[in-house]
Amino acid sequence: MTLILGIESSCDETAAAVVADGRFVRSSIVASQHELHRKYGGVVPEIASRAHLERIGPVVDEALKTAGVELDAISAVAIGHRPGLIGSLLVGLAAAKALAWSTGKPLIGVDHVHAHLHAAALVDGGCDDDRRSADIAMPALGLVVSGGHTSLYELRSITDIRLLGHTIDDAVGEAYDKAAVILAAGYPGGPAIDKLAQRGDPTAHDLPRAALRRESLDFSFSGLKTALLYAVQGRPQRSKAKPRASETVFERSGEDLTESQRADFAASFQAAAVDALILKIERALGALAAEDRSVQSLIIGGGVSANSLLRCRAAELGETHSVSVHLAALPYCVDNAAMIAGLGCELLQLGRCADLDLSAVTSASI
Repeated sequence: MTLILGIESSCDETAAAVVADGRFVRSSIVASQHELHRKYGGVVPEIASRAHLERIGPVVDEALKTAGVELDAISAVAIGHRPGLIGSLLVGLAAAKALAWSTGKPLIGVDHVHAHLHAAALVDGGCDDDRRSADIAMPALGLVVSGGHTSLYELRSITDIRLLGHTIDDAVGEAYDKAAVILAAGYPGGPAIDKLAQRGDPTAHDLPRAALRRESLDFSFSGLKTALLYAVQGRPQRSKAKPRASETVFERSGEDLTESQRADFAASFQAAAVDALILKIERALGALAAEDRSVQSLIIGGGVSANSLLRCRAAELGETHSVSVHLAALPYCVDNAAMIAGLGCELLQLGRCADLDLSAVTSASI
């Protein structure tokens, strides 16, 4: 049995997990920082990194305790070292290096975005558990949708990944957060909008779906965000109180809407956002088929993969295009260390270990 200790601290979740043989989650501990960032409506990097410093030790200890294993039983230490906020990344990376050095265990650097795709293969329980997740047939098309990333990938295997397209501006999760602020829906924005949208009419407002060029597999959500802003608050105008200043004001705010109106806007926004994702998935499937590179599976990971409408539309798409659809269980959609440990095991088997000079990298790999 190969036991991997995974550590994740790329943004605002301090997480540690123990995973057996790359798939079976023995423990997954996540310390959320939502209460620290809620009043700001988004993640404050300095606050995030300080919170990681306070929590990393106890979270690792709890992961080992819950898994019922000693540190010496761990086969390797996997760390999400890219991409993310530099201060946050450095906290987790320092902890992982210290553990690897002190125990003499291999250190494995894991791409956080790629790990979201492996999350669909995770299953709770030990290797002797009767529950098994179905193997994900390769090759596959992968979609990562989160607060910082919206990217399409071709996977020949879980470790052989080629980028097909990415967002040219806002990630879809970021657009959800902005929509939640506009509609005064709450924080974090994704779950708040999803919940509100379920009470609304998705056809109430005609919001844009960015297709870009006909062959493009890239995404754009800034136009959708701006269209929602203007639809809710009206066009920005120069302040009459300060006519010479650069300050602009809006005619109204999201708080002026009735609950029914807010729900309709949320449903219309969500329909547009998910339509744009489905459009690019279908476009990618067609492009790969035209190159005689058809895929057998669709994998969707990242925080937005927990969205109820996206999960429903993805299932429908799978039936239409005869591909198997794999989404992570809800606890593994958000940032977590189990996905880091799981992909780390795959990399360990290929001998792709890191030295202790492994760097934290803020940008995503190409």
